Amino acid sequence: MRLFIALNVPDSERERIHEAAQPLREAGYPVRWLDPESYHLTLKFLGNLDPDRLPIIEKVVKRVSDATRAFPLVIEGFGAFPTIRRPEVLWVGAEPSPALRCLKQDLEWGLASHGFGRETRAFHPHLTVGRSSVDEGAGAFRGLDELAAGIEYSGTVDVRTVDIMRSHLSREGARYSTLARIPLLSEPSGDE
Repeated sequence: MRLFIALNVPDSERERIHEAAQPLREAGYPVRWLDPESYHLTLKFLGNLDPDRLPIIEKVVKRVSDATRAFPLVIEGFGAFPTIRRPEVLWVGAEPSPALRCLKQDLEWGLASHGFGRETRAFHPHLTVGRSSVDEGAGAFRGLDELAAGIEYSGTVDVRTVDIMRSHLSREGARYSTLARIPLLSEPSGDE
């Protein structure tokens, strides 16, 4: 199973993101645009795993989630990796708030103690909205930087769960299914 840990946003926010990205889709860039139901924020890609690893992943995510309060997630600004002039991934960004960074770090440390490699790249939280081919010629994305910068979109969602997701790959692209939805702590702790 190809697994990852993610934050999913409500359908209404996915639709708002999709609507905001319409000028990008209409510009005719050589991009395969994702369906809104695929939008998510990946916290940790786990890769292809034997199904018997799922219980330990669930245990770690539950332990981290039980110690993490629900928090707001600010989503805004369109961009691309590795650069906006030669993009492979087009995205809408998420604010790397202290709560989000702590959640990511706690998951990394918890999973590392069970043999999962720690991510060494900087954490740039985002929701992927499109993918392009790396072999597009120079100039294929002319004007994308200005177009993306001109899109005014901002949204805030409450993060209340952490999801263990499965990726199903096909020629049409990836489909995702939720294997486990684990709630974050919603009640204030007694030390307040």
